[in-house]
Amino acid sequence: MGGGTAGFAVVVFGALGGVVAYLAGVVGLRELRRLRRVGVPVRALVRERAAAPEDRALPPRPLLQFETEDGRVVEVFSPVPSTARHPLPDGGFVPVRYDPADPRQVLVDGRERAGLEYGFLALGVLVVLGSITLGAAVL
Repeated sequence: MGGGTAGFAVVVFGALGGVVAYLAGVVGLRELRRLRRVGVPVRALVRERAAAPEDRALPPRPLLQFETEDGRVVEVFSPVPSTARHPLPDGGFVPVRYDPADPRQVLVDGRERAGLEYGFLALGVLVVLGSITLGAAVL
């Protein structure tokens, strides 16, 4: 058919976007597995934070405060938001796993959101396959 330069650009950028989405899913799943394997389990105190005017995170993510094995108190933003289905109430405790090498890397047990990472994998594969199909039709 001959789609020209524009068709080639769409195919290349689509394929690159798909590869990036796929790699984001792979990295996310690898990080989840790593934290499950090496993470130190502790209970973290949930602390509500005052939202700043420039804070656009919806819903806002609370702060998690916990003590590491060596006695340091660490406070990090929760990797997951508080929802009606899975609330993170102010003053409550949640089980977390933290990376002993970098305690700022945390995983809230039971709320890993692996489905999101699998979604990135699937999206990446679909976009790459779509780009290949489009490339075969256009080029």
